[in-house]
Amino acid sequence: MNLTLLQAATNPIVKGEKTTFMEIIGDMGTIGIIVMVIIFLLSLIAVFIFFERYFRIKKAASIDPKFMNNIRDYVAHGNIAAAKDLCRRSDTPVARMIEKGIQRIGKPLKDISTSIENVGNLELFKLEKGLSTLATISGAAPMLGFLGTVTGMINAFFQLSVSGNNIDPTLLAGGIYEAMLTTAAGLAVGIVSYIGYNWLVTLVEKVVFKMEASTVEFIDLLQEPAK
Repeated sequence: MNLTLLQAATNPIVKGEKTTFMEIIGDMGTIGIIVMVIIFLLSLIAVFIFFERYFRIKKAASIDPKFMNNIRDYVAHGNIAAAKDLCRRSDTPVARMIEKGIQRIGKPLKDISTSIENVGNLELFKLEKGLSTLATISGAAPMLGFLGTVTGMINAFFQLSVSGNNIDPTLLAGGIYEAMLTTAAGLAVGIVSYIGYNWLVTLVEKVVFKMEASTVEFIDLLQEPAK
């Protein structure tokens, strides 16, 4: 007992030692590091998709309030060329749908409606591009984090099993913080990606509503009696 006290006195515990985040990552096992790198790459992809889609969808949603009124005036006065030119200059999903309808003027309304609907489906596909990837990341990132949790715990208990009677609590602690770190990282990326995905879906739905409303208004315009 005296020998133990003497060793404790000659080897004082160092307090206040700081450990950086990169040092923690470096102390993780190989699988834990791989999982963290994958989660980090997924986070970069998610951020890129979110902002790229956000600005693209916002641009698609920016429709001139006077657009349909101008189209109505041009079509009513038979100025089809001016109506087409206005659609080209607007460069929005709604404008491209209306332009297709204008190109079909003179054909049965059913054919015009079908043509507009086909263009609308294509525009919707363009708007939703990348959203499925973002949704996949929102589900895959937490699962990768849980994978890191499992491998971290396996590594910790393996180290304890091979240590024999020389049980070192730090071995178990290292595996646990590796497990918790990958879980936290995966959940963080997953939650943010999930929120971003649903927000973008909501924006797309608003654009789709405008597309449908403009289509109905255009079809009604074609059914109005000539003045």
